[in-house]
Amino acid sequence: RLRAQGYDFQKVVSRAGELIGLNVEEVIKPGKQPQRVQARSLVCYWAVIELGLVGTSVAKMLGMSQPAVSKAVQRGRRLAADKGYTLRGKL
Repeated sequence: RLRAQGYDFQKVVSRAGELIGLNVEEVIKPGKQPQRVQARSLVCYWAVIELGLVGTSVAKMLGMSQPAVSKAVQRGRRLAADKGYTLRGKL
């Protein structure tokens, strides 16, 4: 349903960056800085759970391993619930 509304991986990355305060390049770039980890966790959660993308394809797009994406999905789920972050918003 979200795909039909025009949501794609790029919009997910953009939204996560907007919420955390990073630009798209910073979200995609590898690293373990706390803000980057939070943004990438949201991206993984929304891409896998909300958009239904396969974890391995998300891993390739972010330069992560598939197990790292699985862990990030769980972190992203907690972060979204704790902070009230949603994928839908201004894009």
